[in-house]
Amino acid sequence: MTRLPVAERRRMLVVAAARVMARDGIAETTTRAITAEAGMPRGSFHYCFRSKDELLRELITEVVGDMVQAAREVWATDRPIEENLKAGLRAIWQMATERPDEQLVTYELTTYALRDPSTVELARWQYESYNQQATDYLMFVAEQAQADWTLPMPTLARLLVTVVDGLCLNWLPDRNSEIARDVLDTFAAHLATLFIRTAVVHR
Repeated sequence: MTRLPVAERRRMLVVAAARVMARDGIAETTTRAITAEAGMPRGSFHYCFRSKDELLRELITEVVGDMVQAAREVWATDRPIEENLKAGLRAIWQMATERPDEQLVTYELTTYALRDPSTVELARWQYESYNQQATDYLMFVAEQAQADWTLPMPTLARLLVTVVDGLCLNWLPDRNSEIARDVLDTFAAHLATLFIRTAVVHR
């Protein structure tokens, strides 16, 4: 362990924290439990992170960032906007449903943080991060499509977060992926109507 780069140790601790939270719940996810799960000495935690809060922020960023990257990667220039949006949302959905335990942890983290005034800022930051990731994806779509959105970006980003986040929560109890994909496709079709084509100037 002593020769592992700090970035690799941080990654291992984030993965270990996700496993502990999914298995034992957030209240039981202590730094001792995290390092034990990662097979590291307890002191290595504070060598990599200043606090558990910092680790949780990195976990949230990784979970959502991976989804946005997956949506970007499926964009195809020879496909209509609506089909690209469907493909992107389905890519996000696949990432979420492949890791249901992590999804459950994100909801537990929100409610846990909101119950304590000392941690409520973490929940606020969590959804600010979601909205920023949604903004980045929607700006990417507009750039690729050479079009402008007809709604203000803060409204549109929150709409996207609300649909995906709510749909994931709705899916966790019954795991009805067929209906969930229908909802995503319907939402993608709606998003595709919220564009104004940008005139392309030819020189």
